[in-house]
Amino acid sequence: MAGKRSAQSRRSGCPLNASVEMLGDRWSLLIIRDMMVRGYRTFKEFLSSDERIATNILADRLRRLEGHDIITAEPDASDGRKLLYRLTAKGVDLAPVLTEMVLWAAAHEGTGNQALVRLIQKDKAKFLAEVRNRLTPPATK
Repeated sequence: MAGKRSAQSRRSGCPLNASVEMLGDRWSLLIIRDMMVRGYRTFKEFLSSDERIATNILADRLRRLEGHDIITAEPDASDGRKLLYRLTAKGVDLAPVLTEMVLWAAAHEGTGNQALVRLIQKDKAKFLAEVRNRLTPPATK
């Protein structure tokens, strides 16, 4: 399967370790969040996030996520100089994980975006179905 690395190329064969090595750090998770929740697809959009990621870190994390087949990059049809990023099926499969992380943080920490938290709490299955439907290209639905 494309994108699979052997346990020998990781620090350990632990599945959690594999996840951490692929996702790297908070920036990767925030990029994925912005794609899932905010619909961001361009470098400029990612730079506009409240967390204010540096351009060099953003470029590195986008390359890393693409290298792990979590996102793809394709030239914008209207402006070939601009890349549009899209979550792959593997990336979309992170939606339940990020959703649980949102709920966990909201339950244990003072967090913002309570509208999102309430939306997820009201009907998590519906929320995830809508995310998956919005992010899955028509040819693969």
